[in-house]
Amino acid sequence: MTQGAGQGPAARTAAAMPPFPGYAAPPPLPGYDRAVPPPQAAPEYPEYPEGYTPTARDLPVIGRSTPQDVPTVELTPLPAPQHEPMLTGPGPLYVVGDVHGYLDELHEALAAQGLIDAQGHWAAGNARLWFLGDFTDRGPDGVGVIDLVMRLSAEAAAAGGYCKALMGNHELLLIGAKRFADTPVNSGAGTASFQAAWLLNGGQRTDMERLEDHHLQWMSRLDAMAREDGHLLVHSDTTAYLEFGDSIEAVNDSITEALQRNDPDECWDLFRKFTKRFAFRDEDAGPLAVRELLGTYGGSRIVHGHSPIPYLLGEVGTEDADGDDGTPMVDGPHLYADGLALAMDGGVTMAGKLLVVQLPLAG
Repeated sequence: MTQGAGQGPAARTAAAMPPFPGYAAPPPLPGYDRAVPPPQAAPEYPEYPEGYTPTARDLPVIGRSTPQDVPTVELTPLPAPQHEPMLTGPGPLYVVGDVHGYLDELHEALAAQGLIDAQGHWAAGNARLWFLGDFTDRGPDGVGVIDLVMRLSAEAAAAGGYCKALMGNHELLLIGAKRFADTPVNSGAGTASFQAAWLLNGGQRTDMERLEDHHLQWMSRLDAMAREDGHLLVHSDTTAYLEFGDSIEAVNDSITEALQRNDPDECWDLFRKFTKRFAFRDEDAGPLAVRELLGTYGGSRIVHGHSPIPYLLGEVGTEDADGDDGTPMVDGPHLYADGLALAMDGGVTMAGKLLVVQLPLAG
């Protein structure tokens, strides 16, 4: 009968234990009478639980120590390990523009700033890193980008820094395509579906095949805006944020709650509003639009992605293009709207550059 069925474990004595192979008893000592063994009780050995092996994880405790089981020598306490001094205060602030599935380019850009090591792990201590959204679509490995950002978030937190991300319009599009697929939605161009819109906007079927529930949950909880060191961080260069609240917390809560309601029309409305662009580009109206956002949510400068810098400059397809394929060369972010707006989408989807920049700008 096995232990636990009403009987305790049977005891085994040392005399009952068989000798090991090749065992030979030692010769008797002079004057020792083998017929009269010294009076002592045979030690008892507990029976090992069924399935016990010395290499198993979570080994069960075999017996308990008695009060006589104490060290025979005085233990000298070891000195506490010496750690490097803790870094105090926030570390340097970095922002990343639209990635759109270009995982290799992201690795290269982060490594160039010393944010990750050669194996792709966090190497920046207490630095702060913000992604401005649009991780997927158009490029080859959007889910790989999401996995990297999620992993860096954990590694940065363990090192005393952080890695955070904002909601982009392509996250809204992917969420809708995954949840609602071919459910019809009312678009400005007529009745369509999230699935059709997602494919039209560069959706990659390999991403959809690899997208799991934890990716979807992570995207659905992303904030829409944040403020760091006087910079108002958003994804889209639009004033649509004003429709969702008069504080950063209110905007973020409104969008998160809308996604939790799981309504296809409401999700489509979010996607449509945050796909708008160029609100800050006009020479006269642009600075006014930026000031309205800054006056409502705080900060002294907006930092955004979404609109590729070549589009903002109006140089796509013109004689001003410097690239061999007609694409303008992008060396860094674009400061405009009276110096109140900083564009971070370097146009990686159009042979541009994936931008990772430390704020504030030098010079």
